[in-house]
Amino acid sequence: MAAWALRRTSVLVLALPLLGMARLFSAHGVGLWLRLVAASLLLLLPGALVSRALRLRGASVTVAWSLASLTLALLVVFLVHTSIWVALLVLGGVAILALPFSLRVVTGPPSSGTLAVALVGLAFGIALWHVAGVVHGDALFHLGRVRKLDAFGSLHVRSVDEFANGGLHPGYAFPLWHGFLALVAKLAGVDPTQVMLHEPSAAAPIAFAAAYESGVTVFRSAWLGLAVVIATVTGAALAPGHGGSFTLLGQPGTLDRQVLVPAALTVFFLAVREPTWQLLVSLAALSGEVFLVHASTAVFLALVLAGYLIARWILARRDVRAGLLAYGALVVPAGLALAWVAPIVGETASHSPGSGELERSLAKYALELRVHSLHSYALRPEIFARGGAVAVAALALVPLAFFAARRRWAAFVLGGSLFVLALELVPFLFPRFADAVSLSQARRAAGFVPFAFALAGGAAVLTCSLRVLVLPLALGAGIALQLAYPGGFGDLRGSGPAAVTWVAAVGGAAALAAGVLVRRDKEARGPLVAAAVLLFAIPVAVHGSRHWSPADTTDPNAPTPGLLAALREEVPERSVVFSDLETSYRIAAYAPVYVASAPPAHVADTRANFPYGRRLATIRYFQTGDIRIPERLEATWLVLDKSRFQVRVPWRLLYADQRYALYHRAA
Repeated sequence: MAAWALRRTSVLVLALPLLGMARLFSAHGVGLWLRLVAASLLLLLPGALVSRALRLRGASVTVAWSLASLTLALLVVFLVHTSIWVALLVLGGVAILALPFSLRVVTGPPSSGTLAVALVGLAFGIALWHVAGVVHGDALFHLGRVRKLDAFGSLHVRSVDEFANGGLHPGYAFPLWHGFLALVAKLAGVDPTQVMLHEPSAAAPIAFAAAYESGVTVFRSAWLGLAVVIATVTGAALAPGHGGSFTLLGQPGTLDRQVLVPAALTVFFLAVREPTWQLLVSLAALSGEVFLVHASTAVFLALVLAGYLIARWILARRDVRAGLLAYGALVVPAGLALAWVAPIVGETASHSPGSGELERSLAKYALELRVHSLHSYALRPEIFARGGAVAVAALALVPLAFFAARRRWAAFVLGGSLFVLALELVPFLFPRFADAVSLSQARRAAGFVPFAFALAGGAAVLTCSLRVLVLPLALGAGIALQLAYPGGFGDLRGSGPAAVTWVAAVGGAAALAAGVLVRRDKEARGPLVAAAVLLFAIPVAVHGSRHWSPADTTDPNAPTPGLLAALREEVPERSVVFSDLETSYRIAAYAPVYVASAPPAHVADTRANFPYGRRLATIRYFQTGDIRIPERLEATWLVLDKSRFQVRVPWRLLYADQRYALYHRAA
C-alpha cells in the first residue's frame, strides 16, 4: 500500500527536479512553459502530502490542502512582516511534517482517471498558450497585486493595495491566489507579467481534473464525469472562441469558478455520502479558500447547495443529517471570513446602495435587466442562455431530471437551478439579493446554474430511452443549436431565447413537484452518454477552433519599454506615482509602486479609497496643471502622457521618450 501511494504522488514529487531542469532553459517559449508547470506542481506538493496523510486522494483534496498550506504560509509572512520567500519555507515545513504520514490512501475518486484527464488538460493548456494575447482589463488589477507580493519586503495585507493610503478590497482582502502566483514567479524566476499571462496553461490540467472529479462524485460514474468535463470545457473555453474564460484562469474569479467550485462540489458530495472528519475538515478548508480567492463565489456556491439540500429532502427524504453536516462545514468558515471583511463590505457604495448609486448601477447594466421601478427589477431571462448551444441545451434538459428524481444529481440540477433562477428572475427577490452582494456580482450568479451537470444528466436520461439513437440526435442538436444560438458572450447578440430559461424554471418546478409523487429511476451511465455529449460538443468545438486566436493582441495604453525601465530602476519601491487614470492603472500593474488614482471600475469603491474623488482630482489636474493636486495626493513622482496632455510640470525631469515623461518632486 505504501509503495502504491508513493507512486501516485510521484508526478508531484518530480516537480522539483523538473523545475531545476526547466531553469536551465531560457524563460521564453518551451522553457517558460516548463518553468510555470513545474513551479505550479511544486506548490501543490505540500497539499498532496497532507491529503494523503489524512487518507484522502484526488485533485480536489490536493488543491484544498495546498491552498490551506499556502494560507498558513501567507499568514506567517503577514504577521512577521517579511518577504514572500518565507512562505516557501513554511510550505517546505508542512511538506516535511506530512511526509511520514502520507503513505496510505483510502478515500476519493480513482486517481488513474483523474491523471488521464489532467494529461488531456495539459495538452489543452499548450493550446491555450497560443491565445494568451496581452495582459488587459481586470488582469492588470491582479497583476499589480502579484507584483507587490513578488517585489516588496515587510509584507502585510495592506501592501497589495493600489493606494498607499487606501483600504482593502472586500473581494480580495486576503491575497491567497495572488500569493500563489507570486510564488510561481519566484520559483520559476520570471516576471509576474509572464505568470499572469501564461499561468492558465499550467492551471488547465487542474481545472480538467477538478471538473472530472466533480462529475464522477455527483453521478458516481467515470463516463458521466468525462461528460461533465466535455460540457464544462466546451461551454467555457470553446463556445466563446479565443479560449474563452480558460484564458483567464490566472485571475481569481475564473480560478474560483473553474477549479475551486468543482473541487468543493467533489468534497461536499463525498462528505454527504460518508461524513468523515477528514472530508468535513477538507470541505471547511475549501470553503474558506473559495471565499478568500473570490468572496462572492462562496455565496453563490452556498445558494446552489442549499437548493440541492431542499430538493433532496423533497424528492428522497435522504441525506438530511449528512447534508446538514457537510453544509455546515461549507458555510461556517465562509461565514467567519465574511465577518472579518464585513466592515470593509459595509463601506462599499454598492452594498445597500442609496438612490443615486442604485440609479447609476441600473443604468450601467440596463441591457441585462428588466426594470419596473427603483426597487423592482430582475435579470433578463436571455442572460441565462447567452452561453450558446451548451447553455441552451442544458436549460432545456433541466426538467428531465424528473426521470432520475431519486438520484443526487437530479436534486442538484433541479434544486440548484431553481434556486438561482428564482433569485435572478423574481423582481421581489433580485433587488434584495443585489443589495446584499452588489448588483455587479448578483448578475453573475446566473453562471452558477449547473449547466454541465444538467447537460450530462439529460444525456444520461435520453440515452436510457434512445440507446444508440441518442448519438445522431446529439450531433444534430449540436449543429442546429450552434447555428441558431452561437452565444452572446458579453452581450445578448447570439444568445438563446428567453423561452428556454422559462422551460428550465417552470419545467424544473413541475419536475420537482412531480418527483414527489412519481418515483422514477431512468438513466444510463455508460460510454454512450459521454459519446453523446462529445458529439453534441463537436460543432461548438469547430466554432472554437475557427476563432482560436488571441482576443487582444495590443494594449494602446501600455507603457513604453523605456518608461517601464525608468519606473523600475529610478523610482523606489512603494513610492506614489501620479498620472492619468489609464496610465496609472498600468503603472500599478507593471511597477512595484502605488498610484494616486485609478479607473473607479477597477478599484473598490470604499470611503478609504475614494475612487471617484481621486478621478475628479486627476481630471482637474490635467485641465488646470495645478501641481498642488498630486502633492495633496502624496505623490512624489509624475508620469505625463505627452500624446494626450499638455501641462507644464515644475518637477525635475528624469526620463522622457516620444510619448511619456517621468518627473520627480524633491523631498
